[in-house]
Amino acid sequence: QVELVESGGGLVQAGGSLRLSCAVSGFTIENYRMAWFRQAPGKEREFVAGVEWTGRYTYYRDSVKGRFTISRDNDKNVVALQMNNLKLEDTAIYYCAATSGYGYIKSMSEYNYWGQGTQVTVSS
Repeated sequence: QVELVESGGGLVQAGGSLRLSCAVSGFTIENYRMAWFRQAPGKEREFVAGVEWTGRYTYYRDSVKGRFTISRDNDKNVVALQMNNLKLEDTAIYYCAATSGYGYIKSMSEYNYWGQGTQVTVSS
């Protein structure tokens, strides 16, 4: 049974930090590129950060560059997203996703598996 389980979300003040974690079971993530997406109320789901198989190459949306860091531990089958200097506009449900494909890493359609999401709320 494939499962991606996100954790680490919560309520934080602007300027604060959170670390999201995605624990994967049912497949080995070393064969998958991994990513985080988010969806704010009334908005479409959007790409946040992605990481290729070994962790050497990472990708970010412009608005989180320099603040967020994606990482992976293939031995533990876990992907993390460190979020620093959080802003009000980072409030959203954050989803972990996995793709076995070789297409555009920022495209939702690339992804085979999704987690249920974890809520991140940034307050002023």
